[in-house]
Amino acid sequence: MIYDISHVTTYSYEASVASTRCAIRLTPRDGRGQRVLRSVIEATPAPEATRESVDFFGNRVVEAMIREPHARLRVAMTARVEVNWDEPPAPGLTPPWENIARDACALRRLDRGTPAHWLFPGRLTPLHPPATDYARESFPAGRPVLEGAAELMARIKEDFAYDPEATHVATPLAEAFARRGGVCQDFAHIMIAGLRGLALPAAYVSGYIRTAPAPGQPRLDGADASHAWAALWCGEPFGWIHLDPTNAMFADDNHITVAIGRDYADVSPIDGVIVGAGRQALAVNVDIKAVSGAS
Repeated sequence: MIYDISHVTTYSYEASVASTRCAIRLTPRDGRGQRVLRSVIEATPAPEATRESVDFFGNRVVEAMIREPHARLRVAMTARVEVNWDEPPAPGLTPPWENIARDACALRRLDRGTPAHWLFPGRLTPLHPPATDYARESFPAGRPVLEGAAELMARIKEDFAYDPEATHVATPLAEAFARRGGVCQDFAHIMIAGLRGLALPAAYVSGYIRTAPAPGQPRLDGADASHAWAALWCGEPFGWIHLDPTNAMFADDNHITVAIGRDYADVSPIDGVIVGAGRQALAVNVDIKAVSGAS
């Protein structure tokens, strides 16, 4: 499947901003199951200087410095991406979950892909005993790790209500868990915290999911949105398997990966510092169109 993606972020400021310095993580990743055919990031006003790099987790980052006073900042990313996910393994063939932490710590390497980096709490994914206890129900002794994770994913879909009004980007994990509601970011954080509480390596994945209009309705430009899910390390023969608790499904060709981190704090699409005063408003417009192999 090949997609054309447009992601436009617009900040409007109550008072003119003297300067902006930001880090932009909007470029999709090259890697397993995905190839970036082209990508462009443009900012208005135009930055005085930019620098592109790859962070520790393998995410593509554009750092921009804007010194021109402005009351509005527009950041636009366009990309064409080819997605071809492998079928996940049969869950029952994966190792017992108790073996995974032992095997993760036994690996003698510290590269970005080693599961040891994903065993510990993150800034937005602290260990939360109620989340650990909730996850533990899916992991009786000896159960294959992916079998337990698939059940946990399905339980989150069943037990937690998708409600954009219930949380916001800074809502603590404990609050979202207690409310049994939130959005994809909350569900991914809850699943990751529960898995790490059982000493299972779990990562946060940001990206997009292809959506379709209701039957008989036209597809609306800009109606898509960013998405988030979890990835679980299932041992050396199987590697990282991506699970989407919002939709109770394994990631497939409808999922497009942008960034991977310990939690949302590592993959925020745009963060930085502005020199100014007053309130600001944010608008985000995302559009994803299949251009090849569409059903």
